[in-house]
Amino acid sequence: MGGVPKTAMNLVAFPLQKLGGEVLREVLSGGIDKLKESGTVLLGGHSIEDDEFKYGLSITGFVHPKRILANKGLKSGDCLILTKPLGTGIINTAVKGGLASQSTIDLAVRVMSTLNKYAAKIMDNFDISACTDVTGFGLLGHLAEMISGSDIGAVLDSSLVPILPETVEFASMGFVPSGAHGNRKFRQCLVELKSSVTPIMRDILFDPQTSGGLLMGCPENQSQHLIKMLIDEGVEDAAIIGRVCERNYNKDIKGMIVVE
Repeated sequence: MGGVPKTAMNLVAFPLQKLGGEVLREVLSGGIDKLKESGTVLLGGHSIEDDEFKYGLSITGFVHPKRILANKGLKSGDCLILTKPLGTGIINTAVKGGLASQSTIDLAVRVMSTLNKYAAKIMDNFDISACTDVTGFGLLGHLAEMISGSDIGAVLDSSLVPILPETVEFASMGFVPSGAHGNRKFRQCLVELKSSVTPIMRDILFDPQTSGGLLMGCPENQSQHLIKMLIDEGVEDAAIIGRVCERNYNKDIKGMIVVE
C-alpha cells in the first residue's frame, strides 16, 4: 500500500523437542537477513512451544497519507502489470510429493524470498491507480477483489502471464493445492474463461501464492516504460498481462474478468 517497513517483532510457535534448536536458529537468521535487506530493525519477539511450526513477523512502518496505494481504484484503460511468476502453490505441493527437481525448487525459493521492495520503489515513479500483492487468493482472486463492486472489468491474456518452470506439468498431474479450488469456487461468478483457456491454466491462475508479486494498474502510455525500468532493475519476470476496461460483459454483475 505504499508503506515502508521500519520495525519488526518475531512471532514463533515451535516444536522444540521435535525439530531441535538449530532449525529455529536457521529460520530466525533468514528472517533477520530479509529484515536487513528491507531496512527494518528487529525489536524483539514472542515465542511459544507448539506441535506445529509457525513463524512470522509483526511489522510497523510508515506511509504518507496522500500516497497510500489501495487495492481499489483501477481505471479504464490501465494496463495490468504483474511482477513475479505464478506457480509457487503448485510447486510447493509437488515438493511435498517429492517430484520437483532441485533447479525448480531453487528457483521457486528465490522467487518467494525476493522482496517486493524493489518493484515498489520503481512503481513509485509512475501514476499507479491501484496495487495489491498476489498471495493466498491467487492471481484471479486478487484481481477479482480489485474490481469487485466497481463499474470496471478486466481482460487477461493468459499467454502473457509469467509462470515458473514445471508448473504446467505438475498441475496436469493433479498437484494443485486445495486453496486453488476454493479460490475458484468463491470467485468464479466474476470470471469468464474463453474456450482457449485450459483447465490447467485456470488452476494456475487461481493457484494460491506464497510471497507472490505485485499486481498493479498503470496508464497505458506509461506501462512500457515501467516494464523496462522493472526489468532493468532486476525484476526480470515483470509483464503486462492484461488491461482494465469498462464493464460490459454481464450487466447483472458488477465487475467481470475475461480470460483469453
